[in-house]
Amino acid sequence: MQSVTLSLFRFDRLPARLWVLGQMGLARRVLPRIEGLRFWKLCGSGTDEGFTPRPNWAVWAILGIWVNADAARAGMGCAPFTRWRSRADESMTLYLEPFAARGHWSGARPFAPEGTSDGPIAAMTRATVKPSRVLRFWGRVPDISARVGSDPNVIFKIGIGEVPMLHQVTFSIWPDEDSMAAFARRGPHAEAIRAVREEGWFNEELYARFRIKGATGTWQGRDPLSRITEQEAA
Repeated sequence: MQSVTLSLFRFDRLPARLWVLGQMGLARRVLPRIEGLRFWKLCGSGTDEGFTPRPNWAVWAILGIWVNADAARAGMGCAPFTRWRSRADESMTLYLEPFAARGHWSGARPFAPEGTSDGPIAAMTRATVKPSRVLRFWGRVPDISARVGSDPNVIFKIGIGEVPMLHQVTFSIWPDEDSMAAFARRGPHAEAIRAVREEGWFNEELYARFRIKGATGTWQGRDPLSRITEQEAA
């Protein structure tokens, strides 16, 4: 079973932020040599949980797709993961399994979905925005971000990206597939989806859903999956 990791790192101090900027180049040489890592992306973030075009120089991410869970766990003990964690003021890694995916990422279909999910899920969207549609795309994002932020069902959310403004990834965790689908079908998000289809905003797009297998570390001072545990215990 394929395993997917999303590792987030927060660097509060200026020297650490400058350090990680340099590591973005070094990591591109190291990651391809890690055993069991089949696909990876290095990403920055935007301000306000990532859903803006303004860079957040404190938050960085590594997405990894591994041959299986054992390879993913072992890989977390390799550089650059160990180096980044040692310098970060806070970090976490989410462990996921894909159960649905469509579309392409850098010309590839990186996820190998299997099975279904009847519990909490993670949703990921990735798009390459056409330069001619950038202003229209980012004009929609604040409304969508506000709706996500006010939705009582969303457990976790962040926006990251490979290239500012143009290559964007949204990631969110929901208690179940129905609550995620209900959000997608209404309001600014649904309007944006219609505009994407009608006006052709993207050169490339990908949509994926994941089972949540676990997490290590903390984000904003807490276990990102604590709400799931609390809901299951209620």
